[in-house]
Amino acid sequence: MAMARNMFIMLFAVATLLHGSAAQTRHVVGDSIGWTIPSNGAAAYTTWASNKTFVVGDTLVFNFTSGRHDVAKVTKSDFDACNGASALFTLTSGPASVPLNETGEQYYICTIGTHCSLGQKLSVNVVNRASATPSPAPQPSRSGSPPNASPVPTPTQAPAPAPSNPTPPRSTVPAPAPGPSTGPVTFNVGDNLGWTVPSNGAAAYTSWASGKTFNIGDILVFNYQSNAHNVEEVTKANFDSCNSTSPLKTYTTPPARVTLTQSGAHYFICGIPGHCSGGQKLAINVTGSGTSPSPGATPPSPSSPTTNPSTPSPAGAPPPQNSGAAPLGVVGVSATLLSLAAAFFY
Repeated sequence: MAMARNMFIMLFAVATLLHGSAAQTRHVVGDSIGWTIPSNGAAAYTTWASNKTFVVGDTLVFNFTSGRHDVAKVTKSDFDACNGASALFTLTSGPASVPLNETGEQYYICTIGTHCSLGQKLSVNVVNRASATPSPAPQPSRSGSPPNASPVPTPTQAPAPAPSNPTPPRSTVPAPAPGPSTGPVTFNVGDNLGWTVPSNGAAAYTSWASGKTFNIGDILVFNYQSNAHNVEEVTKANFDSCNSTSPLKTYTTPPARVTLTQSGAHYFICGIPGHCSGGQKLAINVTGSGTSPSPGATPPSPSSPTTNPSTPSPAGAPPPQNSGAAPLGVVGVSATLLSLAAAFFY
């Protein structure tokens, strides 16, 4: 009997430990934008962290390209000053995983050049698991009617009698469906990513443009931080070689709005050294049609372009992993262990 009781206690302890490990969460920093220079400054990572709970035992995953960025844990004073000279530790190979093993505020920056001062910095507050557990929901009262219950109609609430001679409904003709919009379409380049050095290389802007139809009269909007990037329209040869010595046009004030006035292939790069080779480049094909699909409609297949834009070779880190709880498949194991122990005990 004593042996059976000891076996039950041991199995219960193992099941409890396994259940606790299943609640750990892997947070992918920045989600889809990864760990890079954000187009809207430090607010990007502040907003990302604001609606999340970070618990001891969780992990931060920084997705970046090795050699272009790094991750350094620093003190608050070094975080505010963007000083990476005395970092607590620095990780240079992406993607980098950082376990959260203590409570309190934790500070991380990129030490490459001016990346931190341009917004590549993150602070998180880590709490114990016990303080992160939500309180149980209040139980409904046993007496009285449940909340939001529908009132019971009284006998006097009889339905009104229908009129003896109802007026027949008028015959109506359905209105014709609205036709497609003929106005220009405004495209925000990269959508939420903006115009920046993407963490997964040139594939980011190639993927963004692949499902869209660009027509004469449409507008490209490049959103970026002032003095951190620019927009240069270049030839195909200069696009392929990331050469910004003789651009066709240059835009330096954000947000840059580029109206598409000619059909054919158009090529855009960032002229800041190293940014184009890091993937900050966009090639699109503009059709001669001035009719754009209405919002939400499936875009028509583009006509054959006169010149095919080259597809830049992707150079970057692996795609970001999904944030959220990392289930370890142990709930079933715990239940099985408890069942075996109970059977053995009895």
